Amino acid sequence: MKKDQLNTNEYNLYYQTYIDNAGELNLREGLKRNGNVTISFLESLPEEKYDYAYADGKWTIKELIQHIMDTERVFTYRALSFARKDKTVLPGYDQDEYAVSSEANRRSKQSLLIEYKALRLASISLFESFTDDMLQQIGNANNSNMSVRAIGFILIGHENHHCQIIKERYL
Repeated sequence: MKKDQLNTNEYNLYYQTYIDNAGELNLREGLKRNGNVTISFLESLPEEKYDYAYADGKWTIKELIQHIMDTERVFTYRALSFARKDKTVLPGYDQDEYAVSSEANRRSKQSLLIEYKALRLASISLFESFTDDMLQQIGNANNSNMSVRAIGFILIGHENHHCQIIKERYL
């Protein structure tokens, strides 16, 4: 399935930018290809750039990568819960508090990339395990309805968004 098959009742309009930024591939192929493109891009950055922030109060590249991974973990948990028809209303999360608490700046480029690769492989496996019916399940997170398939496109677009920010503001 492709992003243009989503209905607007499957996600909060807040996520429209990410969905628009998800590209034209089908969901499962998009997760694979996007992960490969992101890894190639991040591997091409010099280690010293990873500690750079373009302004006071802005995240470093290390913190941005950690944010991408934290978001992927939170959202894939949501996808799993909704696919399993769990009707629990899931909470939001404070991305800024997660970033501060992550201590990402103490980590190496290599450790972040190893974790990212493992996480993306797990996410791909999860989404490959979902049937079409599971992908269409809708749950509630942060007081908004969201489908499993919308979550996949949000993950792709969110990652693309932050890689673009790195290109525009950090390099």
